[in-house]
This record gives sequence, C-alpha cells and structure tokens, in this order.
Amino acid sequence: MVHIRQLETYAEEHNIPIMQKEGIEFLLEYIEKNNIHTILEIGTAIGYSAIRMALLSKQIKVVSIERDENRFSMAVQNVHDFHLEDQITLLFEDAMHTELSETFDLIFIDAAKSQYIPFFEKFKKNLNPNGVIISDNLSFHGLVETNEEIKSRNVRGIVRKIKNYIQFLKENEEFETTFYKLGDGVGVSKKK
Repeated sequence: MVHIRQLETYAEEHNIPIMQKEGIEFLLEYIEKNNIHTILEIGTAIGYSAIRMALLSKQIKVVSIERDENRFSMAVQNVHDFHLEDQITLLFEDAMHTELSETFDLIFIDAAKSQYIPFFEKFKKNLNPNGVIISDNLSFHGLVETNEEIKSRNVRGIVRKIKNYIQFLKENEEFETTFYKLGDGVGVSKKK
C-alpha cells in the first residue's frame, strides 16, 4: 500500500509544488466541516491534494485538471495506487481551454499563479449556490508580503500577479474573501 508520506517525500525531492502541511490540513478540515462533496481542482500536479481530499470520504468526487504531461501521468499512477479512480477524474488539458457543465461545492485553484484571475472568472459559473473558491499560494513563500527587492525578474512577475489577484479578490463585488496566513497563504471566497 502506498502512503501519503511517500508522495510528500517524492514532491520534496523532485521540487514539485504541493500544498504545505498547514494549508492542506486547513483545506481538509474545511471540506469536512462544510459537508463538501464535489470539488474541481485546477492544477493536479502529482495528485497529492486530490488524493488527500478524496480519502476524507467515499462521497467526495474530485475533478482535477493538469496540463503538464509528466505530472499528469504521475497523478494517474498515484490515483490508481490509492484505488481512487471512482472518486477522482483527471483531465489532461489546459484549464483555460476546459469547458465543464457540472457544478461544484468547492473550486480549488492551485495552478499557474499568473492565471488565477482568469481561472476564477472562468470557473465561478461552475460553483454551486453556496459553493466556495479556495486559492492557495497567496503568500508565495512570504514574497508577497516582503518589501525587499526580489532579484529574479520571473519571480517578481509572479509576485506582482499574485498581488493583483489579492486586490481583485478584495474588490470583487460578487464574492467575499477571507484570507488566512496558513501554509503558503490561503484565500476562501464565498458568493455574497
């Protein structure tokens, strides 16, 4: 039997971004407390969070989208190893080109940071009336809150996009967002 710890170790060794411990614990607790059964995850990576969510209850169904072929293949294998094929549907495509008709209790955004606003805008129509959108990495390793100069142009760009996304959430007329300084920074957005 495969263990969650093995996925965590693999992600750490191969520099694959998975949710930090505090963040994933918050997410799992939120799902349990709020009786969430249907989840759309944008950004599968190796399937770590989808597997963690599905393991909470047999009633939980996760649809997860990943565009990186290697990570997608690993996710397929990992979902198979945990025998969760009947609970987790993996889609190998770019989320920006994915059209879904079903609705979800929870939409979890944990993919390309530069696309958070487009992801939010695109998939909010797939949210159930009392549904919630949860976004991870809003702190981006503490760089969003720092005033120090960031040397890498690429990282500066990502931080700027995350700051824009946070501003977008704060000013959003449709959604009320609560920010949590847990893990790598989590936002929970509910329809007003």
